[in-house]
Amino acid sequence: MGLLPPRCPSHCPAGSCEGPSRPAMLILSCPSKLRLLEGMLRRGLPDMLPVYGAVMHVNRGNPAGQEVLVDSWPEFKMVLTRPRREVARDPSDYFTNLYTAFYRDEGACRALLGNSRAVDWGQAFQILGLQDGVYENIRDIARARDLEMETYPHRPLLHPDPPAMPQYRPDRGLRLAPVSPAHAMLLRDTWPFGGNSWSLRYLSCLIRHFPSACLLDPEGTPISWCLTDPLAALTHGYTLPEHRGQHHLRSVVGTLAAQLHAHGFPVYAGVLPHNEPSLHVLQRLSFRILPGVFYLLVVRPGFAQSQPASALDSAQDPAPSSGERQHAQQHVAQGEGSGGEEDTA
Repeated sequence: MGLLPPRCPSHCPAGSCEGPSRPAMLILSCPSKLRLLEGMLRRGLPDMLPVYGAVMHVNRGNPAGQEVLVDSWPEFKMVLTRPRREVARDPSDYFTNLYTAFYRDEGACRALLGNSRAVDWGQAFQILGLQDGVYENIRDIARARDLEMETYPHRPLLHPDPPAMPQYRPDRGLRLAPVSPAHAMLLRDTWPFGGNSWSLRYLSCLIRHFPSACLLDPEGTPISWCLTDPLAALTHGYTLPEHRGQHHLRSVVGTLAAQLHAHGFPVYAGVLPHNEPSLHVLQRLSFRILPGVFYLLVVRPGFAQSQPASALDSAQDPAPSSGERQHAQQHVAQGEGSGGEEDTA
């Protein structure tokens, strides 16, 4: 690429920019290098959208506690974002144990994904990417390790010009507002990935730390909402069934898109192929369907016999019981993933 990074500032901790001395895995923690990486990824959009969104959040306070790995620097062939060790404390929480991947060289992709120092294959996790090679390599490694993997191929959509997005005023008596943490239970109970305290913890994190928008009725109850995630993607868009057909989600998405654009983020989403209502809503707002597939892959080592570490969970958010695990797996098996609700984005 021919672009050399600036010299690290003297205050960078020793080794923080270079990571472990072993080859093929470097942890980038130097702010100047992370900012440079963000600029490099920006020039490769839209193929790098999930990784780019994750790196943007790392550079803006890192609310999800992610870290960034590359195979080499500055001429990287593979970028991987993952949760920091202190964040990925629960080995069965595949909501929090969130990875994104982008590669320029499939050999580098295979090597980094197969490196157990880069990906903790002893934990349940989800990984997202826009390239077939991410799916193929995760699939092959999971098979070789005799692990379960579930695949949710989404259609990627990107808005080419967020300031030009049509804006819809809410109906009389309704008002727009950020989603409140007090409404996390409602969101969990209307999400196909919900039904357990892992998902409640994850949704609570999204509500507290990432942009969101909802429409409140006169009593202050959300009737339509949309969140964003650590990848800066629109997610968990939903309108209560009794309020559908009134275009409420257009107001919500328009408001949220304006927030994202004002802070420099792309405005994009992934929608399951059968979710025609969501596709219709987003296309009416001038989103464009990108070529390729937005893969969401869930890998589970099989924790049916393991006991969760209760000390890692608060009294208000206990670790899921075995019954909750089965409930979560049933939801996932239905193929309803992110954006899989009626009238969602």
